[in-house]
Amino acid sequence: MTMVVELSRIEEALKGLDPIAAIEDGFVAYSQGRVVVPPVGELIFRDPPGDVHIKYGFIEGDDFYVVKIASGFYQNAAQGLPPHSGLMLMFRQKTGELDCILLDEGHLTNVRTAAAGAVVAKALAPSRVERIGIFGTGVQGRMQLEYTAPLVDCRDVIVWGRSENALAAYKDSMGALGFAVETTRDAGAVAAACNLIITATPAMSPLLHNDDVRPGTHITAVGSDTPDKRELDPAILGRADVVVADSISQCLERGEIFHAIEAGVLERDRLVELGNVIADPLLGRTSDNQITVADLTGVAVQDIQISKAVYRALTA
Repeated sequence: MTMVVELSRIEEALKGLDPIAAIEDGFVAYSQGRVVVPPVGELIFRDPPGDVHIKYGFIEGDDFYVVKIASGFYQNAAQGLPPHSGLMLMFRQKTGELDCILLDEGHLTNVRTAAAGAVVAKALAPSRVERIGIFGTGVQGRMQLEYTAPLVDCRDVIVWGRSENALAAYKDSMGALGFAVETTRDAGAVAAACNLIITATPAMSPLLHNDDVRPGTHITAVGSDTPDKRELDPAILGRADVVVADSISQCLERGEIFHAIEAGVLERDRLVELGNVIADPLLGRTSDNQITVADLTGVAVQDIQISKAVYRALTA
């Protein structure tokens, strides 16, 4: 009989897990060619603006294949609704049986995305992070900081947002977790103060510009997961010493890498995949003076790994 698991049980199961290690292993398997991930299914809505992603795949020889549906409708807050929703379906790889439905309401997508940001910081951040810059005051703006900060030993943060109320709420909530938070609506102030920057917004035009980025900075771009979205000036990727894709094939069709290649400032042969950087750190940052950029468009192997981890915790 199919197991149906609601969000409260999923959150309880997550307390005993290390999602960062699971996501790291998944990226390595993906870059080694052991994961089957078809192209992303996608629905884009204009009025009101929103997007739905259908991501699915399997690791060869594994127990499950996973189908994930996740949505983001960013005007929901005005109606008192969460911006994200979704679920994950776990099927037995050898029989096709639907074994488990994780009614995570988009939470597992947020967890695996934040864990991927931490994996990137572990692999590419400068040896000493002076200050963390965050673009975005929403769920990912918070979770990226929570997951990344312990790995880079930094609690000093400056956050950019469009709304003073949202910035104040971010400062209060993250301050309660022990972070020293400065807020700003000046993107250049973030770049001037930070050598680790995470962008986590649904922006449709660049927020961070090339002239503002300091040598030695690492940037993790999280928000641009469709062909329409972008947070970075393409010239930043053209200038970067190392440009990392979570999935090269996916980033050629969406995200910051897609826009930089279209702008003619980045060549396909300069890209390196995240799983390969994890397996061979010499493919990533080799000097604290380098500029590095990671483009995280979200890969189905992350959904596979986080689903399996939760399932195992629930059935142990």
